[in-house]
Amino acid sequence: MIVLGIDTATNHTSIALGSEQGPIADARVAAPAKQDELVPAIETLLGWAGLELRQVAGIAVGLGPGRYTGLRIGVEVGKTLAQVSRVPIVGIASLDVVAFGVGTSRRLIAAVLDARRDEVFVGFYRSVPGGVMREGGYEVIAPEGLAAELEARAEDVLLVGDGAILYRSRLERAGSRIAFAPAALAYPWASALVEVAVPRFIREETDHLTDVVPLYLRKTDAEIAWDHRARGPSS
Repeated sequence: MIVLGIDTATNHTSIALGSEQGPIADARVAAPAKQDELVPAIETLLGWAGLELRQVAGIAVGLGPGRYTGLRIGVEVGKTLAQVSRVPIVGIASLDVVAFGVGTSRRLIAAVLDARRDEVFVGFYRSVPGGVMREGGYEVIAPEGLAAELEARAEDVLLVGDGAILYRSRLERAGSRIAFAPAALAYPWASALVEVAVPRFIREETDHLTDVVPLYLRKTDAEIAWDHRARGPSS
């Protein structure tokens, strides 16, 4: 079966086509997703692959956490395509996809994505046959807080993600037991998203459209500004 993957959680837009037989095509742009450009990009990718949308049997979308506007665009486009094409959809956390890229590591894996506001989104994983298994929930934390948590764990950890690269100098304070994955693996690429999603489609472990929603973890900038206005000037 052919699956279309879409991830717009970060400042990179990524789309891909793949199947149980492997990757078919993918496109990556070092820019946040834009509503009026994402669908034409998908149409172009399908054309490069010699495919039509009617041949896509499933849609996989990255749920974040990530940038509010770009993340919302990717999720909405994925849900719309699934509804119009009447195909199943699967939503997968973007942190899970980043961790999957280094799933053969024997170290504890920390997927770290830039959350802006001097914070990072984090998830911890262990390598298991066929992929990774998450330990605990997702976190939003300052780099120094993450460094302290890594130091307290007292075990070898592999950090992967654009947040790990951006805050490397501050995370290195955790000590010599941490290592950093290559920059090429720093983003939740849609090609990896498809690879993670295909087995779920085959097992028919798909999601209801209403359950496919962005994973934000914290309030948006607009919500924070509204809260500040609602509280009024501090006394």
